[in-house]
Amino acid sequence: MAVAKSNKISGSVMVVGGGITGMQSALDLANSGFYVYLVEKSPYIGGRMSQLDKTFPTNDCAM
Repeated sequence: MAVAKSNKISGSVMVVGGGITGMQSALDLANSGFYVYLVEKSPYIGGRMSQLDKTFPTNDCAM
């Protein structure tokens, strides 16, 4: 995904949850020029993905 980079920071945002969606949202917002604060209650990130053995649709190993 090509995003036009801007040197102007347009504010800050807090993303709650360090799962797959939270991490992707934080990356997209940071690439859009926001300061991002990613908040996760557990000591690790990845959410439920770390508990899965295989992933859909390719059945790749998730570990």
